[in-house]
Amino acid sequence: MEKSLKTFFRTGCLVITLLLCVFAVRQFMAPSVASVFYQNSRKIPIYCVDTQKPQVALSFDAAWGNEDTSTILNILASHNVHATFFMTGGWVESYPEDVKAIAAAGHDLGNHSQNHKQMSDLSSSECADEIQQVHDQVKALTGVDMTLFRPPYGDYNDQLVDIANGLGYHVIQWNVDSLDWKDYGAQDIISRVLNHENLCNGSIILMHNGAKYTKDALDAVITGLQEKGYEIVPISQLIYTQNYTTDHTGKQILSGN
Repeated sequence: MEKSLKTFFRTGCLVITLLLCVFAVRQFMAPSVASVFYQNSRKIPIYCVDTQKPQVALSFDAAWGNEDTSTILNILASHNVHATFFMTGGWVESYPEDVKAIAAAGHDLGNHSQNHKQMSDLSSSECADEIQQVHDQVKALTGVDMTLFRPPYGDYNDQLVDIANGLGYHVIQWNVDSLDWKDYGAQDIISRVLNHENLCNGSIILMHNGAKYTKDALDAVITGLQEKGYEIVPISQLIYTQNYTTDHTGKQILSGN
């Protein structure tokens, strides 16, 4: 009898232990699986484009200062190169003649929000207002309906991507960062862009029209890219506007490829 009771208790303890293990696995593994699924299903902006064409895009974020904008436009014109300028509403209000000059020169006009906020912290209505306000300003100045949007600081979430898409925008990031805003010098910008590990067909290069050394580096950056065999095009010509997917790295891929 005593032996049977011992066997019973041992078996019961084993069953209870197994049940506790199953419960623990369900409690701790389930969130991990959900988290992986969420990460894999997150909406991703366009960081670069999958293309066989040796094309790259130069982009300039315009959120402060205009001292060098005219020089940058002249350098671009001297190479017959068109770029993309992402402008905040504050910059548009401060420098309307520059906005008109950028448009007249044939460059892409891009939306960089009204107030350059961390937009993942905003409500859906606030996000929509941040995008629509500068859209309306640029439309009034130039007649252009912008279709390219770059989130301030590269900060985004699913809500922002959905709202921007709903307003007719492609959300654009970058895969080559010049880090020109850190003011390391012109040579650093040149070397960083031309030797960047991500530089390839379909790359989108980030620069700033108001950074201290951008104008000094731009001519060599353009020449260096062309010597590597790249054609520099505005983002509107680089990306696909329909029938595409974006992989987990942000590479835009034409459907069917």
